[in-house]
Amino acid sequence: MVMRVKHCIWLSCIFCLLIVIGFSQKGMASCTLGLSINGVISASTLDYLERAQSRAKELGCEAIYLRVNTPGGSLQSTRLIIENILASSVPYLCLITPSGGHAGSAGAIILQACHVNGGLPTTNLGAATPVLLGSGDKTSEDLRNKMVNDTVSLLEGITKLRNRNLKFSREIVTEGKALSSEEAHKIGALDILAKNETDFLEQSAHRKVQMKDQEIHSVAIHTLTEFPQDMRYKVLDFIADPEFAYLLFMGSLALLYLEISNPGLIVPGVLGGIGFVLSLIAFHKLNVAWGGLALILLGIIFLIAELFVPSFGALGIGGLVSLFVGSLFLFDANVSGYTLPLSLILTVVGVLGLFFLGIGALALRTLRFKSRDADEDLKSTPGKVHSVDLGGRSGQVMILGEIWRFNSDVELQIHDSIRVIERHGLILKVRKE
Repeated sequence: MVMRVKHCIWLSCIFCLLIVIGFSQKGMASCTLGLSINGVISASTLDYLERAQSRAKELGCEAIYLRVNTPGGSLQSTRLIIENILASSVPYLCLITPSGGHAGSAGAIILQACHVNGGLPTTNLGAATPVLLGSGDKTSEDLRNKMVNDTVSLLEGITKLRNRNLKFSREIVTEGKALSSEEAHKIGALDILAKNETDFLEQSAHRKVQMKDQEIHSVAIHTLTEFPQDMRYKVLDFIADPEFAYLLFMGSLALLYLEISNPGLIVPGVLGGIGFVLSLIAFHKLNVAWGGLALILLGIIFLIAELFVPSFGALGIGGLVSLFVGSLFLFDANVSGYTLPLSLILTVVGVLGLFFLGIGALALRTLRFKSRDADEDLKSTPGKVHSVDLGGRSGQVMILGEIWRFNSDVELQIHDSIRVIERHGLILKVRKE
């Protein structure tokens, strides 16, 4: 009996040990998350990188590999992206790719913030002087100088942190200097000059980089897992271009003013409401997830109003568009760790669209239905005598589901079939069928 108890204890210990080993191996499974910036730096880029960091943490990735090919973009978005890179718990490995690509303006600044950076032959970086669109007067010039000095101080701090060429970091802002990746590598502005992406990752492996809180980390490269640019990124990228966002904002205000000054136009109000929310997201004045919720609520309001307001489908179509875009933005993986599948969004919007399309078809059918004179309906429909007065020449008849008073030239009895000859107010003159 004692031996059996000992065997059971040993088996239990071995079983627990196997479970612990299994969980440990699961935790050890790692990856390198791959993503790409291949357009203008904007609110969409910031949202994309934030979700990528969340995904890297969820998968247990030990590095983020960022492909860079951009002409530049919003300085505000760039600053927020840099904050995320500096606060990242895993190193960013940034490469200018493909051959012929460049990291211009904001892209060059982001490249300096990366823990490890590099470029392929025939790529270039630099020209990061802030551009201020203005009238060219003294006030605009003073403001531009402030922006230049502010950007220089930002880059100096990043460059010292990453131990790169400080002179080059100043000149790309103050003089708009740009260099090929080969020259940038020679002067220490780029860590690696790689033959291709695989070569860059191999050279990045085991490099010592400084993380947040002065922690020294050794770069580990694992299996590359891609984080593609999804529909949410593409929609945000479309609206977040600075010039387009400004035009969208001003156009939305004009449309809303037109709707307020001319109530009942409907279309300007729908377009202005949706455009106004989208422009706030593009300006970083409204968080993407909160913007998605606002668009969904706006869409629901439009769809409900469609049932009561004759808008010829404008409210319904605007509501469906608002619901679709809002659903794309609603769940922020950086917060919830979850995003709605595109198939689910399309299904829900499609069902709602079919529902309101059906209601619209019924309404159109009703409008097209030829209205007929009530007296003609009474004359063309047979009725039954419901009750008779003394003498049988007056009483009540049931016709078209209604009770009417009647007069007749002949005596009638209950249940006799009758036809209406004419109507006088609420009294029908009838004859026996």
